[in-house]
Amino acid sequence: MFDSRETEILSIMIIACGLFLMGLSLYFFRRIKTYDDYNVAGRSTATFPLICTLVGTAVGGSTLLGFVSKGYTFGMGQLWLPVGMTVAGIALYFFIGKIHAEGRRLEMVTLADFLVSRFGEGVRLPTLLSILCAYAAITGMQFVAVATVLKLVFGLALPVGILLTWALLTAKTWLGGLMAVIWSDAILGTLQTLGIFFLLVTVYYASGSWEIISASPTPQGSPDFLSLTGISGHELAVYMLTIGAYQFVRQDLWQRFWAARSLKAARTGYAVAIVFTLLVGGAVVLIGAFARLGLDIAVANPDLSFYAIIKATLPLPLMVSMVVVLLATIISCADSFFIAGASSIANDVIKPRMKGRDDAFMLRMSRHSVIAMSLISLGLALYAPRLLDIWILGSAMLVCGVLVPTVVALCRRSPDPRGGVIMMWGGLATAILWQLLGHPFGLHPVMIGLPVSLALMPLALRKPSLNLATDTATR
Repeated sequence: MFDSRETEILSIMIIACGLFLMGLSLYFFRRIKTYDDYNVAGRSTATFPLICTLVGTAVGGSTLLGFVSKGYTFGMGQLWLPVGMTVAGIALYFFIGKIHAEGRRLEMVTLADFLVSRFGEGVRLPTLLSILCAYAAITGMQFVAVATVLKLVFGLALPVGILLTWALLTAKTWLGGLMAVIWSDAILGTLQTLGIFFLLVTVYYASGSWEIISASPTPQGSPDFLSLTGISGHELAVYMLTIGAYQFVRQDLWQRFWAARSLKAARTGYAVAIVFTLLVGGAVVLIGAFARLGLDIAVANPDLSFYAIIKATLPLPLMVSMVVVLLATIISCADSFFIAGASSIANDVIKPRMKGRDDAFMLRMSRHSVIAMSLISLGLALYAPRLLDIWILGSAMLVCGVLVPTVVALCRRSPDPRGGVIMMWGGLATAILWQLLGHPFGLHPVMIGLPVSLALMPLALRKPSLNLATDTATR
């Protein structure tokens, strides 16, 4: 796809980017002294880096490439996808005050900590399993995404690219923890946002004007290509109940709320991020749609449409910059998912079994957990033949098993612990079974597991017995 001169310049920029990220992590390595520093950035993050890291993790590499491909293939009806992703984000905004206050008071690190504070230790295991399945798979997907870029640029075999990506991201995250992740996102997220809007403007003007775009013949079989109604209700519902609802229980988001230095910083940062997430997501869809009609770009594989667009519209220096933006987008998500999964291992597997150990010990365990998480994700990236299915299962487990209990826990201070455990396992088991059966009747696991979880919700809303309520309140 790239000639020798382009490859040489891209190589220099990619290597420079990798060295910069490692240098940043080394800087924060010297500043990290505690378990909280490593897992929740010392609970001292200011508003600006919080905005950038939230935007950077909302629109990840797979989302960027996927939305461009969706816009290129199906048109402007796909603009509803970022809207669907934003709805759950808006709902979560109204609970930030409670999430931030509870996290500060009880020094929470993971979503399981919050659920345990309401339902007791019985919910820690299913929450942990859901988080690990989802985050290990999506981290592995980011390894594959970066490796795919390296394959296109350098011609590297995909397994070699995966191993190189694993080594870089593992070292970066091991050194700097969430503190380095947030500050690297502040830089990468800014590059990502500016780069996407610049590309949208470039593609639009290269296409001529809206009159030229709208007058172009629509792709065969897509008469609604330029219509906002060009998306089926079923497709939108599945997206809103999977990727959309998943936003509500994303542990990496909750960790950033707890990492904020104040409630005002958390609220302001997240509010701005919601707006930019919608705008950036919409811009990415429009890039694909405008390029298909206005530039008449034809690619055999729509997944490669982003690369074809930048090659057709940008001079070499700017094309190199956009590849760096793509890598920045992927890395912003990858290390965020990475540290979220590692925090679950340290906080929900090791810490409950090592009570009484000092903070320095738990800091070491956090770094060991990064290694463990990296090996799980690497194994999935290299050997899982259907990595996307594992991610679908993980997101379904989070939505079906964790979403409804989380909403109950946010709205009710003293739910029934046994009912919460039953509700969580019921949704989880249904989602897993439906996935193993291969989605009978073409229904996504969320379409079955979430109603089961909702049907079991009255059990959690019962008034708990005195002994159970007292036991939970002491946690």
